[in-house]
Amino acid sequence: MTELDSLRPLAAVLAPAVGVLLIVALNRRPNLREGATIASSVSTLAIVASMVPAVLDGSTYVTELGAFVPGISFTLTADPLGMIFGLLASLLWVVTSFYSIGYMRGLDEHSQTRYFAAFAGSVSAAIGVAFASNLIVLYVFYELLTVATYPLVTHDETDEARKAGRKYLAYTFGGGVAALAGTALVFLTTGSVEFTPGGIAALASADPVLARAAFGLLIAGFGVKAALMPVHSWLPDAMVAPTPVSGLLHAVAVVKSGVFGIARVILDVYGPGTVESLGVGLPLAAVAAFTILVSSIIALRQDNLKRRLAYSTVSQLSYIVLGLALLSPAALVGGLLHIPAHAFMKLTLFFCAGAIHVETHTDDISDMAGIGKRMPLTMIAFTIASLGMAGLPLVAGFVSKWYLLIGSLDAGQTVFALVLLTSGLLNIGYFWPIIYQAFFQTPEDSDAKPLIEFPIGGTPTRADGGRKNATLTSETEANGETYAVDQHPSDHLTEDAHDHDDEHHGGPPAAGWEHRALGTESTWFIMAPIATAATGALVLGIVPYTAVFLALVQQVVAGATGVVF
Repeated sequence: MTELDSLRPLAAVLAPAVGVLLIVALNRRPNLREGATIASSVSTLAIVASMVPAVLDGSTYVTELGAFVPGISFTLTADPLGMIFGLLASLLWVVTSFYSIGYMRGLDEHSQTRYFAAFAGSVSAAIGVAFASNLIVLYVFYELLTVATYPLVTHDETDEARKAGRKYLAYTFGGGVAALAGTALVFLTTGSVEFTPGGIAALASADPVLARAAFGLLIAGFGVKAALMPVHSWLPDAMVAPTPVSGLLHAVAVVKSGVFGIARVILDVYGPGTVESLGVGLPLAAVAAFTILVSSIIALRQDNLKRRLAYSTVSQLSYIVLGLALLSPAALVGGLLHIPAHAFMKLTLFFCAGAIHVETHTDDISDMAGIGKRMPLTMIAFTIASLGMAGLPLVAGFVSKWYLLIGSLDAGQTVFALVLLTSGLLNIGYFWPIIYQAFFQTPEDSDAKPLIEFPIGGTPTRADGGRKNATLTSETEANGETYAVDQHPSDHLTEDAHDHDDEHHGGPPAAGWEHRALGTESTWFIMAPIATAATGALVLGIVPYTAVFLALVQQVVAGATGVVF
């Protein structure tokens, strides 16, 4: 592999950081501020995309910034694995920037300058994670990502948002401490923390007890942001943030940094061979399988759309971890390919949830019967992404899950193949009722959602933990406790709203859903990103070899295992 000295990896990290400064400087000029957001996102994508051809040809771009700590340099390297995450983050930032403009303006949100600045800072940190050349540099950007995303999680400034933010910091900083401890143990054991395709050679002959301990600490640390059970609960609670932030958390940056860190540990720190010889792959696969199934069951009982999507994310992330833990070449391809596949599908789903919220102030699934009439393109895109999440053909999820299924069988682990198939059925179980009632039911003939009512499924709940159809007191109404997450204060019932029976605050209006023509249900700032994300999910599912992500994935797996596809 040829190393090319270049400032491009550094430029990719700095472009969003410069965007932060421009956004803050243009605080009083919203149009120019949002123009700076778009310019920063497009320039970042251009820089990252310019490195793709050479990386596919076997080269890497390296920016040396000198010694960081004794024996460890601060270096940024654009290699195939880093390009997967870096290209994904920069590409989806462009899409999300346009969507954010429509969403934030549509709700007349407060503190928009802080929002856009924090978003740019988060992408800068995410690209730093992607191009880190060793565990120490990865740790630095990993923690910066936590700091940058905290203002986004707490954006609403409500007690619920602040509580979610404190939980987010506690979990993710705790995970960072574990990752740092594992990094230190690797360095003490081998004298190196550099990412090397196939793993650091000295780990293969290191004390197995120390090697397993370091592996456990690293996986636990990165597993927090990857939402592995039992350290997953921060993620559903973080849905109090605005919907574009949910997309950032679930599809673009935060959770993907967790699974990316696990990928670095397995492929470039330990290597598949050492992971297998230490016997740590199967226990990790078991944790991932448990997370896949249990989180899918929990998703069945969520009536709030964003919380159902959140538990779906917890499940889907573990597909990636499962593929990495199984170690067979096909499983590795499936796991890594599911990073972009899940990103496009889940971003589509959250964009759709946000569009529904902006246009109808509806957040609960049980209030969405017949909403396909009011939001036709939105619900078509939602259907496409849902089918992909369930692993049905022609959408991105099918391709990645096919590789995972074949990889499970190649590894001789039929039980994990059964887990994948069962999970697909559970995906249908929690997505199909949404689609069915949107297009084929009316508010008058809809049945209660969710369908699961036995103890494992639990009692149907709202996002705030209250029971559907519970009697509302004036006190709970005044405190806003009956409203779902992602509610701007202006959306809540106000004293004035009580005096006007025609004020609409969620669910179908008294006259029923208004019929809208395809694509006219919202502004183009919202509809174009939805269509773009859904199209990306289809492209990855229909012509995966044309999309650059599969080529990068296969190059990564070839470097780690020696198997050429």
